[in-house]
Amino acid sequence: MNEPLLPKVDFPPGSVWLTGAGPGDAGLLTLHALHGLRSADVIVYDALVSDDVLALAPGDTPREYAGKRGGKPSPKQADISLRLVQLARQGKRVLRLKGGDPFVFGRGGEEALTLVREGIPFRVIPGVTAGIGGLAYAGIPLTHRDTNHAVTMITGHDATGDVTGIDWKAVAKGAPVLVIYMAIKHLERIAVELMAGGRSPDEPVALVSNASTPDQRVLETVLSRCAADVEASDLKPPAIVVVGEVVKLRCGLDWLGASAGRILDPDPLSRVRRDETG
Repeated sequence: MNEPLLPKVDFPPGSVWLTGAGPGDAGLLTLHALHGLRSADVIVYDALVSDDVLALAPGDTPREYAGKRGGKPSPKQADISLRLVQLARQGKRVLRLKGGDPFVFGRGGEEALTLVREGIPFRVIPGVTAGIGGLAYAGIPLTHRDTNHAVTMITGHDATGDVTGIDWKAVAKGAPVLVIYMAIKHLERIAVELMAGGRSPDEPVALVSNASTPDQRVLETVLSRCAADVEASDLKPPAIVVVGEVVKLRCGLDWLGASAGRILDPDPLSRVRRDETG
């Protein structure tokens, strides 16, 4: 079978492509991202970029690690942005490879603004963000017309590394489904804030760790005990958290589980209706 024809997009020397690598599965890359991997003179990549994705680049392409992980020594964002400028000024085709989508809690906007200030041409290659792709691989739809018509995506910590800059009461009263990135560290506090804002202690919650990779784990729980269940399960980041009735649909939509022998519920909505009627 022939390879797909890659799009004829110029990747000029001295430019930067801010590129989303998706949640982990290399099959979720866009063709533009694959073209960038094969054309770049240097790849600057994040901690959440999978080895399978990096393996699609030629073996002799230089790679520079610029990963940021909570609680571990990591390069400062300003230094990463300036490194992109330095490499581009050396006349290199710079592929800045970021987990998920560069503009969804990926600091891609900060890096792009630095490039603009320094006069470096750039292109943005969107990627599949974990809040969409990760949930799909867990068998949880982001939206379903019988459960929700709105979604809120939230970061699990603000610019200070805490959660004080987020209006959790407003979040709690907002969309029926909440998708929270980078939330494990502050999960207990977030749950308390959401319940104080009116969310039910029994509201379904799911955590998807290492989404779309062979190491993916899914924990289903409820808001009042989600932090305790995470601690008991020893589930580790990176993980995406989803709060809302869509979690109940997983019993019928866990397609990965079905491939491993799980029997799916043909009417998962009955669980939602049962709870609504008491």
